[in-house]
Amino acid sequence: MKLYFLFPLILQKLIWIPTRLILIIFGRIKIRGLEYLNEIPGNIIFACNHASEIDPFIIPASLPFCSRFSPLFYATRERSFYDRNGWRKYLFGGLFINAWGGYTAIVGLNDYEKSLVNHITIARDGGSFCIYPEGGITSTGRLQPAKGGLAYLAERGDCIIIPVGVSGTFRTHFSDFFLGKRHIIVNFGKPITQQELRSQVIRTPELGLHAYKLEAEYVMSRVGELLEQIPRK
Repeated sequence: MKLYFLFPLILQKLIWIPTRLILIIFGRIKIRGLEYLNEIPGNIIFACNHASEIDPFIIPASLPFCSRFSPLFYATRERSFYDRNGWRKYLFGGLFINAWGGYTAIVGLNDYEKSLVNHITIARDGGSFCIYPEGGITSTGRLQPAKGGLAYLAERGDCIIIPVGVSGTFRTHFSDFFLGKRHIIVNFGKPITQQELRSQVIRTPELGLHAYKLEAEYVMSRVGELLEQIPRK
């Protein structure tokens, strides 16, 4: 194991038990589809919808304590993005998120190789990820357009993608949560291989990097299907 795996592994394991208990007691969490993770060779990218700031803590807590996909790594925004968001800059733009496994994806480069340089290295070292292809929290509760970095990272890291639909976290307030008014469901879907992903888009020189965006949109369509399978309360 690489040394930089150690801090996220320790932190995610330490937080696993209290997070799982809180989600069971107050979020009445239900976890479906874990059987799809059995016998998957190599590492994984969990591609999830993003509806709340608590989302990054839900997926690690939904996996078994001794999951071989731990620790999970994340793509975060640059620190300046969180500086204008009050207390969030300390949680998501500070040392905690780095220790949790968050690495900055540099935006605006129009070059996935440079933007995701740390993530590609982690994937090649066997690391698994929790990625939010929408690139931010939805403001409407609906899925937002996907960014192409997901598909590029999956290709460069030779990762299998697991679509994940998470329901019950949109506009979560602490009062709602701790009063037991939330019912969180985590729905893991069937694996998406590189072969399946490539079959969705005919790559041409004209498409360029847009091909990765189209592939990521396909992944998000699968996430949408998982959300539709969840009964509405």
